[in-house]
Amino acid sequence: MLKRIAAAWLVSLVMLPSLSMAGLTVGSFNVLHLGWSNDKRYDQLAAVASQFDLVAFQEVMSVEGLEMLIKHMERSSGEDWRYIASHAVGRGTYQEMYAMAWRDSVVEYAGGAVVYLDSRDVFSREPLLAAFRSKATGQELALANIHILYGDSMQDREPEIHALTGIWDWMAEVYPGMPRMIAGDFNAEPSEPAWAALRRRGAVPAIQQGASTLSSHDGKYANLYDNLWYEADALDISDRGILRFPQLLGITHEVARDTVSDHAPVYVGLNGVTLALVPAQATRITSTQVAANDPVYECVDLNRSPKEVLERLPHIGEARASDIEAGRPWVSVDALDSIRGIGPSRLADIVNSGLLCGS
Repeated sequence: MLKRIAAAWLVSLVMLPSLSMAGLTVGSFNVLHLGWSNDKRYDQLAAVASQFDLVAFQEVMSVEGLEMLIKHMERSSGEDWRYIASHAVGRGTYQEMYAMAWRDSVVEYAGGAVVYLDSRDVFSREPLLAAFRSKATGQELALANIHILYGDSMQDREPEIHALTGIWDWMAEVYPGMPRMIAGDFNAEPSEPAWAALRRRGAVPAIQQGASTLSSHDGKYANLYDNLWYEADALDISDRGILRFPQLLGITHEVARDTVSDHAPVYVGLNGVTLALVPAQATRITSTQVAANDPVYECVDLNRSPKEVLERLPHIGEARASDIEAGRPWVSVDALDSIRGIGPSRLADIVNSGLLCGS
C-alpha cells in the first residue's frame, strides 16, 4: 500500500521504500490526463517513465491515477520509487496536478517541496518545485515543474514564459548553491523571442531541435514544446534527447496518442550518464506467475487475483480488495457497484484502466 504524508499545505509527499550510478537521468513527461476515465495503458506508460531516474510529470489529474502509475513503474523496473505531488492547480473548472518521481536507489529527496506562491497571479497553474540529490555523488539539483498555458496564441503564453525569470531567481534564494532546472510542457519552441530574458540569466534549453508532440502519422512529430531549461554553468550534461516511445513500445502513433500520451518525454543525462533504454515488456501472465511474484505486467482477475493484485485497480484499496474477495464469484465487472464507494464514475475508471483480464 502506498502511504501519503501531508507536507504542510503546499504539497503531498509520498515516500515509498532503488542502482547507484555516478550520475542520473532526468526526464520531463506530459502524461495526458493521467487519472481521468480514459483508456490509459498504465503498464506502457510506466515502461516509458521508468527509463529515467528522476522524472517530472505534467497533466496528472488524480492521486489515484498517479499511484497506479507508480505501482506499475515499480513493477516495470523491479525497483522502488518515491514521489511528490502538488495539490490541484489551475483556474476555473480545469485543474491538474504536478508530480515528480524518483528511483530510490539513485536519487533522494533533499527537501524544499513547494507550490510557487504566485503573488501577481501570472501563472494559470503555479509550478511545483523541490530539491533532489544523487545518492552516489551528492550532486544536488533544484527542479521546477510547470505546464504553461496554451491559450489561443503565442501572445497568451508569453506572460508566463516571461515570469519564469522570477521563478529562476527565486530558486537561487530558496535552494542556495544548487544547480537549477525547469522542466515542463512550455507550449513554446525554445527559439521563441519570449525566452530571451531567461537566457540572459544563464538558462539554456536541453533540446534545441526536433519535435516532441506525436502527430497522427507514424514516425511524424510536431512542435518542440517539451523541454528542460537548465543552468548551463552549473550542470554537466552528458546526454540529451527525446524518447520517441511508440518505437520502444512497438505501437502506432494512433494507439500511443489514445492510450499513453500525445507527448514524447524529453531527458538529460548528468555527470557522464547516457540513457540506456530498457526494452518494454507488457505481457499478461497467469495466476501461477502471480503467486511466484513475476515482475512483468499482469492482468487483474476479479475472481482469482490475490488482494495485492486487486489493489492495482483504480480506487481499490485494502478494504475494497477484501470486499471483492468476499463477494466472489463476480459475474461481471459492472456488479462492483454493489461495493460501498464504487459509483458510476469510479466503475468507469476501473473498466477503462486496461488492467482487467480480457479488457
